Amino acid sequence: MPSYLEITPDKLARIIGTPNLPAIIDVRNNEDFASDPRLIPGSIRRDYRRVAEWGPETAGPAIVLCQRGQKLGHGVAAHLRVMGTQTEVLEGGFEAWRDAQGLLVPEGKLPRRDAQDRTVWVTRSRPKIDRIACPWLIRRFVDPSAAFLFVPASEVPAVAERFDATPFDIEDVFWSHRGELCTFDVMIEEFGLKTAPLLHLATIVRGADTARPDLAPEAPGLLAVSLGLSRMFNDDLEQLAAGLTIYDAFYRWCRDATDETHNWPNPRKG
Repeated sequence: MPSYLEITPDKLARIIGTPNLPAIIDVRNNEDFASDPRLIPGSIRRDYRRVAEWGPETAGPAIVLCQRGQKLGHGVAAHLRVMGTQTEVLEGGFEAWRDAQGLLVPEGKLPRRDAQDRTVWVTRSRPKIDRIACPWLIRRFVDPSAAFLFVPASEVPAVAERFDATPFDIEDVFWSHRGELCTFDVMIEEFGLKTAPLLHLATIVRGADTARPDLAPEAPGLLAVSLGLSRMFNDDLEQLAAGLTIYDAFYRWCRDATDETHNWPNPRKG
């Protein structure tokens, strides 16, 4: 049983993908990381030897993991607590998470981070479905601090080049539609996020985004909500913020509530 200073892999798995996920800090040394260069979703690597430098910038609460949940993890967590950050250690560390078959994102798939340690993405302005769903997936499972630039469609390639941003959901780039799959499908595949709830959500997104409402009965509803949001906001970032909540709700439904129904008024006896 973990101490009050630890969190189990099962408990961490339940909160990954939710909007209030603590900061997840991977402090594995370089040798351990090189042996398996994958990341727990939403985590960021930090050098345990420099915790005095980056620690004060860490907004709590936080979860720290090392290779086995021993000295590096507990040492860094203790330092962060001294700095006033509520911090837990992943019980058993990376190895326990991997052995429990937890989700792992290949580090090589992530774009290079900017000076603020964010991945930066660029796409067409006035997002509707895929261009809201993909940022949601990135923020919740890949990089919680990711920045998204919305620009005129004709300017996306030039902005990507000049500002070292990763283009998505435009033609002739890596992160885009492939055959019948939309960009959201591609990101789930490439980032190793093929869980049943996310694949269910991907079917709904694909149906709404590619005019195939027959793929899922929820697809027309997602399309209606997406088009409604696009009429409510002139600012793309405000629309994105509102859209993230919509996808949070769809994800939790896919994960936890697909068998639940609602009926009112309840049938009365007699």
